[in-house]
Amino acid sequence: MKAEVVHTPALLPLYDLKDKVVVVIDILRATTTMCVAFNTGVNKILPVSQPEECLMFKEFDFIIAAERNAVKVPGFDMGNSPFEYENPFLNGKNIAFTTTNGTKAIKLAKAMNPHSILIGAFLNLDALCQKIQVSGKDLVLLCSGWKDKYNLEDTLFAGAVLDRLKDSCEMPDDAALSALLLFEQHQNDLEALVRKSSHANRFKLLHLQTDDVSFCLQQNIYSVVPEMDGEYLVCKK
Repeated sequence: MKAEVVHTPALLPLYDLKDKVVVVIDILRATTTMCVAFNTGVNKILPVSQPEECLMFKEFDFIIAAERNAVKVPGFDMGNSPFEYENPFLNGKNIAFTTTNGTKAIKLAKAMNPHSILIGAFLNLDALCQKIQVSGKDLVLLCSGWKDKYNLEDTLFAGAVLDRLKDSCEMPDDAALSALLLFEQHQNDLEALVRKSSHANRFKLLHLQTDDVSFCLQQNIYSVVPEMDGEYLVCKK
């Protein structure tokens, strides 16, 4: 298996995703939140590009969720904190979801004809890696970043995936190697590193009532692996 890391969506034009497994990564917080939602029992999630488009799905009995600049968009049912999605009321529901970075990365990847798109988070790390290995396909780890810029926590997670797959994959360039080395250096205290990141500091300035950083760095508490099926994210049995 060949494994590549795309450090931001702005670099996607340099890569060929056709017939590859793409893992979209947005640790703080979209892909983490998606895993929480499916573990709670959500039926499907529709990734949407803009809040205006997302709002229209209210008429079709979707729960509408929107976040911009790490803040819930006014007028929507939900934002992007994983704690919101632990609500048992969401069991069996459909969600239309738009975020600053994660849903954008999903939409861009889908347009490039990959074999499949999987959703990755520390919460489902081992289950995700098992699914990647079973696929037998080359792998692209797509970091959502922050507004097309590099961020630390997504690359750190890409390195965690590579650490688990390194005996069965080839890393053809320095993008993957740098992610692996970052994880290897900090694997014993991921939180200390991520607390220094720009996005963690953004949360601090917003005075969040929940510790989303600590929650998002929990490892292997879920076995769900969301994946794209047509226009929707689902969890296949």
